[in-house]
Amino acid sequence: MTKDKSKLNKEDLEAKEAVTPENETVEEVGATEEKVEVLKTEEEKKADEIEALKNQLSEVTDKYMRLSAEFDNYRKRTLKEKMELTKSAGEKILLNVLPVMDNFERALKSVDESNDIKGVKEGIHLIYTNFKDFMIQQGVKEIEAKNLAFDTDLHEAITKIPAPSKKMKGKVVDCVEKGYYLNDKVIRFSKVVVGE
Repeated sequence: MTKDKSKLNKEDLEAKEAVTPENETVEEVGATEEKVEVLKTEEEKKADEIEALKNQLSEVTDKYMRLSAEFDNYRKRTLKEKMELTKSAGEKILLNVLPVMDNFERALKSVDESNDIKGVKEGIHLIYTNFKDFMIQQGVKEIEAKNLAFDTDLHEAITKIPAPSKKMKGKVVDCVEKGYYLNDKVIRFSKVVVGE
């Protein structure tokens, strides 16, 4: 019996020790250590995420700076090309005008030396035809105006006069200065007299 009592006392003591505050704190310390480890791993994860975001930001910033520099270079290059184009664009046209200029010089020389007015007139008409053909090749066309209805998109009225007939009311009676198209775009309006 004494042995049974001592067994019971030992078991009671072990049970009591299991419930004592010291054991509870040991378990709590173990739990808090686990919580600290969990918090550390969460902080490490956040630090890793922040580091990854910093790397991503630096990559994006680098790409942006490179793209910005490339665009700036492209803009400067195209501006330079446009300036060169505008400088040399007229070169082709001027080269084609030079033969007409040569013909005018020959005509002026002929006018000074010749007494044949008919030949001079024919020469000037040939030069005019030559120049008109050149203008047509460049895409310049004359705007027809006389005896047509007045159109503000093509004509500029400089004056109005009484119409010579009822049919000419609201129509162009006379063209003072011809207008021209350049590839179907009006580059100069016809200056006209309109009948009213």
